[in-house]
Amino acid sequence: MTTVIFVHGTGGRKPAYAITFGDIEKKLSQLNPEIKLVPCLWGEPHGTKLNANGASIPEYDSTGGTAKSNNKEVHPVQLWEQLYKNPLYEIQLLSFRQIRGRDAVPGKLTPSQKLRNKVNELTAASSTLLTQLQQARIAKVFDQAHRVVTQSKSYNRLLDTASASLDEDYAAIARAIVAQAIELCDQEWIDTPIRFDFDLRDKTVDSINRELTNETARGIIGDTIKNLFLPTLKSLGNRHLQRQRGSLTDAAYPFSGDILYYQTKGEKIREFIRSSVENAEPPVVLLAHSLGGIACVDLLVAQKLPLVKLLVTVGSQAPFLYEIDALQSLAYGESLPEYFPKWLNIYDLRDILSYVGDRQGLFPGRIKDVKVDNQQPFPESHGAYWYNPATWDAILKELP
Repeated sequence: MTTVIFVHGTGGRKPAYAITFGDIEKKLSQLNPEIKLVPCLWGEPHGTKLNANGASIPEYDSTGGTAKSNNKEVHPVQLWEQLYKNPLYEIQLLSFRQIRGRDAVPGKLTPSQKLRNKVNELTAASSTLLTQLQQARIAKVFDQAHRVVTQSKSYNRLLDTASASLDEDYAAIARAIVAQAIELCDQEWIDTPIRFDFDLRDKTVDSINRELTNETARGIIGDTIKNLFLPTLKSLGNRHLQRQRGSLTDAAYPFSGDILYYQTKGEKIREFIRSSVENAEPPVVLLAHSLGGIACVDLLVAQKLPLVKLLVTVGSQAPFLYEIDALQSLAYGESLPEYFPKWLNIYDLRDILSYVGDRQGLFPGRIKDVKVDNQQPFPESHGAYWYNPATWDAILKELP
C-alpha cells in the first residue's frame, strides 16, 4: 500500500488543513482506494504565532485579536453551522491531534480499543434511544449514519489519536452521527424536524452520548475544538477591521511569519516531516504544497530517506530559491545527491508562486515539470491544484 504524506505550505493550521486534507482524501479514495493519506501538519507545533499576544503591534488591543471578542467559548451554533456542511468536521479536527507514545497495559483496553468497542456496540435497540430517534424522525437512517461515520478514514484516524480522556471524542461522534442522519434525511427527502428544532437535535445527541458514556453531550465542546475553532471564527467574523493594523497582522502573519520562521528555524519543520516519514508504511510519497515543498527538498537533500520513493511539489518555490542561491540545503551550482528520490513538480502559469526546475542551470533530468491550468486568477490559483483533474492525472502516473 502506498502512503501519501500531505505536507502543507505557509499559514497551514488545523481548521483549514482539515478541509483541504478531506478534499484530497476524498479524491484519492475515488482514484485509488488502496492509497493511504497521512497528515503532516507541521503548522500547529512549529507555525508562527503572536507569542506576546501582539505586544509588538501599536494599538493592537483596539485593532487586533484581543479587541475582537472577550468570549472564550465556542457557541454550539457556530459548530453546527460547520457540521451541517460536513458531518465529519469535528472528527476531522480531532483526528489531527498529535499521537503520543502509549504503552499497552496487559489485560487492559487501550483508549482506542475502548472507544472503538463502545461505538461499535451503539445501536438503536435501546428503547430509550429508539424513542428519541423516532421523535426526531431519524430512526430509519440511524444505522446508515452510524456506518458512514465509523467507516470514514477520519474516524479511524481519530481512534489512532485517542487518549485516556474520551469525553470530547464521544461527544464529537454523537454530533457527527446526528449531523450525518440529518444529511441522509435531506438526500432521501425524509421530512424531519430535527434540523430546525435545536432542542430536539441536542436531546438526540444527548441520548446517543448517554449510550456511550452514561453522560450527556449537550454543550460539551472540548478544549481541542475551542483552541482550533476560535481563531478561525474570530478572523471570519471581523472583516470590518481589515483596514486596521492589528487585523491586517492577524490575517497576514501566519503566512509571512511561517516563511521567516522557516528561514531561521527550518530544521524543526524538517524534523517533523522526517518523523512522519519514519512512522509511515512504505513506499512513501511526499505530497508537498508551496513552502512544504521547499522543506521537503531541503530534507531530502540533507538526509537519505529510502522510504520516500517520490516527491511531488505543487506550487513550489524550491527551484527559484535554488537559482537565487537561497535554498538552505543546496548551494547554487551543486547537484542533487544521487539518493534524492524521483521528483514531480506541478505548476500553473497563473500561480506566480510556482516555478519550474527542469532547465539548464537548475535540475535538468532530475525533476519532471508538469504544467496545469487551474482556471483561477492569483492568489486562488495557488490553492486550486487539488480541484484540478490534471493535477491528479499527473500524480497517478508517477505513484510507486
